[in-house]
Amino acid sequence: MALSSTEHPLTRWLRQLHPVAFTLFASLTAFCLYTCVYAFRKTFAAATFEGITYAGISYKVWLVTFQVLGYALSKFIGIRVISELKAASRSIGILIMVIVAGSSWLLFALVPAPYNVIFLFTNGLPLGMVWGMVFGYLEGRRMTEVLGAALSVSFIFSAGLCRSAGGYIIRDWGVTETWMPFVACLVFTVPLLVFLWLIDKMPPPTAEDEALRTKRQPMNLSERKAFLTTFLPGIVLFVLAYMLLTTFRDFRDNFSAEVWKSLGYGNSPGIFTATEVPVSFAVLLIMGSIMLIRNNVLALMVIHLIVAVGMILIGVSTFLFEKHFIDAPLWMTLIGLGLYLGYVPFNSIFFDRLIAAFRYVSTVGFIMYVADSFGYLGIVSVLFFREFSYPSLSWVDFFTNAGYIISVVGTLLILGSMIYFYRKAAHWNKS
Repeated sequence: MALSSTEHPLTRWLRQLHPVAFTLFASLTAFCLYTCVYAFRKTFAAATFEGITYAGISYKVWLVTFQVLGYALSKFIGIRVISELKAASRSIGILIMVIVAGSSWLLFALVPAPYNVIFLFTNGLPLGMVWGMVFGYLEGRRMTEVLGAALSVSFIFSAGLCRSAGGYIIRDWGVTETWMPFVACLVFTVPLLVFLWLIDKMPPPTAEDEALRTKRQPMNLSERKAFLTTFLPGIVLFVLAYMLLTTFRDFRDNFSAEVWKSLGYGNSPGIFTATEVPVSFAVLLIMGSIMLIRNNVLALMVIHLIVAVGMILIGVSTFLFEKHFIDAPLWMTLIGLGLYLGYVPFNSIFFDRLIAAFRYVSTVGFIMYVADSFGYLGIVSVLFFREFSYPSLSWVDFFTNAGYIISVVGTLLILGSMIYFYRKAAHWNKS
């Protein structure tokens, strides 16, 4: 392929890199970029706002609810926006979304409670589209498993890092819980801009990438409807499974401070990162190894099994903790491993291999945002279910019960999805 003289020198250099070196560059850049973006969303989870209620509902629940509502609406908007987004618009789109999110935290600090809860909505609304924009740089490549795993692992690692950073800002810098999220945004702004510039200089997928993984292109309304109609039963099954995973993951992210406090680790900000780092490495290794499977249908089946194993691990580790066979840090680590073995594939390789297995010209962003939009609706439903139905139930007990539910119901759903797509692939390849 001839190199264009109008290309940026960094793009030309990256195009000529050995595939392994390029994968390392792209993985690290995507990982660091989304880690910085995550700080604009999740550092506030380190605050508990203890003892503050409005209309009989915890202030923290109000904050989480408004942010999730914005995030959920963003996912529905993203079904169209991300699926139709042109490559040239990604970087400016990410920058605009982050500016709106950061400005929302400034207004949150300036406006008194409870009126400032609206700025959690305006914070979540733009950020819900950033993941799809970032993944657009990575999808459709021969190394997408590694690239997607690195991007997805970033929100495992950054979830712990951001909560630890928020905790340290409050404890060691003397910043109030209200101002802490905006201060955290300032800390992460410069590195975010650096990594955004770097990822925008990546060359597009090569012809060989497209041959191995199917060409990716924007989808109009009729094409999106055709995709849903073609795979509807399987989509329903894995979207329901993903709803459970998304709800459990967001609950763990937003209320882990309360859970750790109940477990006796309330003044240990480092515990957030300590339990997420081993999970990050384990998930990255497992997800990255999928690239060794060249047969896309086989890879899709293996991914289903990994998700199922993750869900089973959630239930088993919870049982062991309740029976006092393991301590709280190990329990939370195993919970995280099981959760992200299920959650990460949906945000990196599940849809990429689905498209490749059926050689369906489309884009990961569309189907991912369909799943995400329903997943975040589940979060709001569970939050209000707990507040109104079981307000006296401790966070640990609620977390434990939720673990058993996701383990049993989620496993059945994902195995049902696996059977559907196995049969669909067998019929598809004959026709």
